[in-house]
Amino acid sequence: MREGIRTRILRAGFRDSQGAAEMLTELGGVLDLGDTVVLSLFEPFDPEPEVALRELISLFEHQPELAAAWRDDLTKLRSVVSLFASSSRLVELVRRHPDVVDEVHAESHELPSTSGMRTRMLEAVAGFEGEDATARLRLRYRVELAKIALYDLRLPQPAVSLHRIGEALADLASVTIDVALMLARDELSAPPSGFGRFPAEEVDNVRLAVIGMGKCGARELNYISDIDVMFVAEPAADSELSVPRAIEIATRLASTMMHILMDYAVEPPLWEVDANLRPEGKDGALVRTPDSYLNYYHRWAENWEFMALLKARPIAGDLDLGERFVDAVAPLVWNAGDRDNFVLGVQRMRKRVIDHIPRSEVQRELKLGPGGLRDVEFPVQLLQIVHGQVDEHLRVRSTLDAINALTAEGHIGRDDAAQFANDYRFLRLLEHRVQLRDLKRTHLVPDGPAALRALARGSRIGSVEVLKRELEEVRRRVRQLHEKLFFRPLVTAAAHLSADQFHLADDRVLVRLRAIGYRDPRGALGHIQALTQGVSRRATMQRNLLPVLLEWLAEGTNPDQGLLAFRKLSEQNGEASWYLRLLRDSNLAARRLCEVLANSAFCATFLELFPEAVKWLDSDAQLKPRSLEDLQAEFVGALKRHNDDVRLGRILRGLRRREMLRLALAAVLSVDSVDEIAEGLTVIGEFAIGGALAAARQIDDRHYPPFAVIGMGRFGGAELGFGSDLDVLYVYGTDGFAGDNPAGAARTLVRRVQELLEDARLPIDLDADLRPEGKSGELVRSLTAYQNYYSKWSLGWEAQALLRARGVAGDDSLIAGFTEIADATRYRSSGLAAKELIEIRRIKARMEDERLPRGVDPKRHLKLGRGSLSDVEWLVQTLQLDRGHDIPELRTTSTLTALRVATEHGILGHQDAETLRAAWLLASRVRSGVLLYSNSQTDVLPGDSVALEGVARLLGYEPGSGVELENDYLNATRRARGVFERIFYGD
Repeated sequence: MREGIRTRILRAGFRDSQGAAEMLTELGGVLDLGDTVVLSLFEPFDPEPEVALRELISLFEHQPELAAAWRDDLTKLRSVVSLFASSSRLVELVRRHPDVVDEVHAESHELPSTSGMRTRMLEAVAGFEGEDATARLRLRYRVELAKIALYDLRLPQPAVSLHRIGEALADLASVTIDVALMLARDELSAPPSGFGRFPAEEVDNVRLAVIGMGKCGARELNYISDIDVMFVAEPAADSELSVPRAIEIATRLASTMMHILMDYAVEPPLWEVDANLRPEGKDGALVRTPDSYLNYYHRWAENWEFMALLKARPIAGDLDLGERFVDAVAPLVWNAGDRDNFVLGVQRMRKRVIDHIPRSEVQRELKLGPGGLRDVEFPVQLLQIVHGQVDEHLRVRSTLDAINALTAEGHIGRDDAAQFANDYRFLRLLEHRVQLRDLKRTHLVPDGPAALRALARGSRIGSVEVLKRELEEVRRRVRQLHEKLFFRPLVTAAAHLSADQFHLADDRVLVRLRAIGYRDPRGALGHIQALTQGVSRRATMQRNLLPVLLEWLAEGTNPDQGLLAFRKLSEQNGEASWYLRLLRDSNLAARRLCEVLANSAFCATFLELFPEAVKWLDSDAQLKPRSLEDLQAEFVGALKRHNDDVRLGRILRGLRRREMLRLALAAVLSVDSVDEIAEGLTVIGEFAIGGALAAARQIDDRHYPPFAVIGMGRFGGAELGFGSDLDVLYVYGTDGFAGDNPAGAARTLVRRVQELLEDARLPIDLDADLRPEGKSGELVRSLTAYQNYYSKWSLGWEAQALLRARGVAGDDSLIAGFTEIADATRYRSSGLAAKELIEIRRIKARMEDERLPRGVDPKRHLKLGRGSLSDVEWLVQTLQLDRGHDIPELRTTSTLTALRVATEHGILGHQDAETLRAAWLLASRVRSGVLLYSNSQTDVLPGDSVALEGVARLLGYEPGSGVELENDYLNATRRARGVFERIFYGD
């Protein structure tokens, strides 16, 4: 064969010119045509010319009469090549039914009309029933599909006419469902009536409408897709049919129709008819009356269900009933934007969908992946619902129509809209070509080189390299679409930029801000204006940053708080170059800043005091707790530079606040574990007390006796949470003290420590109520006095309190001496006597009655409630008092460690121990979460849904899971209370 022909073969898209040349010669021999003529049947945009050539030879080999019939009509042969090169399923159609080629070829110059498709489909099934009617219906569907596909494949710019292809495919699906429903009526009313069949008169008196949802409802269907539907039914107005009977028959009609289209038979199934968007999904009734639907939507529907109804359209059955249903639900759809957290709710649903995509497929997903079709459709639908309540022009179904309407009504800039529409068309075209290949429901870009080449050619894109480059660029733009469509116009409008830039009117800005969760949209707008107006470099950078930051802030539980705090931070940092540069260059720091500001009032408040702490957000290492040695070394430097109360007190308070903020940020961002946070908080407490002691001794013009502070309770156990008191005992010595009143000097030292640590913004409560004789006892005692008291007069509860005693600051010898005294008291060789156990039980019961605040539900109190911290700690401490003398490992100040040891030694069962541990940890985390969320301490599980949601988010729950946290807490403490009562009060 001449070299020129080989070149033309390659240009036609054949990869193996030699093999193609041989097959072209073979086909030419069968058709009695020259090689050049046969080659002219192939075009450079045929996806897989080798496949078409091979399949055509195979077809004529098995059915040689077709070659004789088709050889004189080159245009018909060209149509067959187009189909064969594009779809293996259309190859199968022609193989099994070659007689359809004449019709497909002759009528592919234009898209089939809805009325024409309906007429031909009715003619195809006329006079047939059962499996024969089903087979003829399915075949007729595929013939009409082949016409649409051939028309589509011949378009020089297929993306431009993509909306017309989607409309034709949706109309074909609608007609097919309608005819299938007619066949179902015939089948159900055919005599004899009995199981699964009904009298013809009853069937005739059932009005049943099929409501198309999703892409079918919007008339933007793919080549192969689930057809999302809902079924609405009622008895005919002039019939005596009861509603329950009508629903029974309608349900059977709907099921039969679905079987006609979906069951395996001689002709393969068409597609899945999916009714799972109905109320209650798969668990709900398949068919409902209009009133039943409305009752559900008024009372129970979730936000995403209104989003789904946006595209609802009657597609088959009783269209009048369907229109009445759609008209009835329309006000609910267009008022959905006023529902609490509507936008955030549907955003969270979108995120859950993305999270379920297999990691290996994320970058290949045209529909659900980042920068895919959903990332165009989702923000467009949000804008429709947010603004469609007052702007009826936006109440359209298809995505492209919605983009046009949003542009015409001033909600999107024209240049942006044109780009968005083109990107959407591009992605949809790729989706169409990927699905057409095997007529399989897929949205994955192929990863093999041959399949990618076929996709590029079928989409009329120059090469695989160009396809990859264009797809990456489109995905990049689409990933920014939500921010560009929804949030950037807010900033542009607020900044009052020049008139040649698109911007929203103020009323529309307020609507959007309210829709995304800002409770005070006018206040939010004021903050945005303050941040972005002007021509300074800072204002320019803020205009670039804020669209993204506004979205991230809106994902938190209190975006208003977050935006106000961000404004204050930005104003404090002024023109500091590092601040805006960090937010611009570090996606991690910017996102984390939004998360902590919008979720934690504590963090928002203290970041205002320490704006430089924003730098920590760029590194996990900066959020780790600092060691006691590091903090002490830092304060030693301050002691060397200063020698007065004011400066040293300010430095000490500042260091404590700063380190508390570090741990709070780590807790909110889940950077540190619960154990790390507890240890870090304990270190801060030890440092603060030790620093105050050192400062008082240096500043005061007097001599103090040896002195030590003993940590008690959770402080002693190194299990502090945010907002925990620091329970302490004070002990002094006399060695080396020249004065005559060491007790008085020690009391003065305690007062000085308290003065130096006094902090109105972040109070520190040094609580000495666990001292001997409680509040009526001496505030400070000597080591000898403690020895005398505990050996002679201590009560059972005081020995119990000593179980968590641990030296935290001061003289090491005093700490060692006190620990020896405490050990002798808490770990007595006799263990816990029966009368002592009775007394402990009595005190515990009295404490529950007397110390629980009036009016508080015992089940919700985090510290004293049933199954909460107190129950777990008292039970563990009882075990330590009883067995600590003979099990050295039980001699620990940590509740969780003691719980583990008790389990290892068989004192507690594993299940009981895990129940207690889970309740204790959850109560501790909730207690800390309450302070971090509200910057105020309470020991009660929030009853307010907003606060409950805020605490739940801080504990790592999914958005909207406040009730789930409440249920988890009540269930965990109920189980723990059961274990506590069985063991603590048992025989």
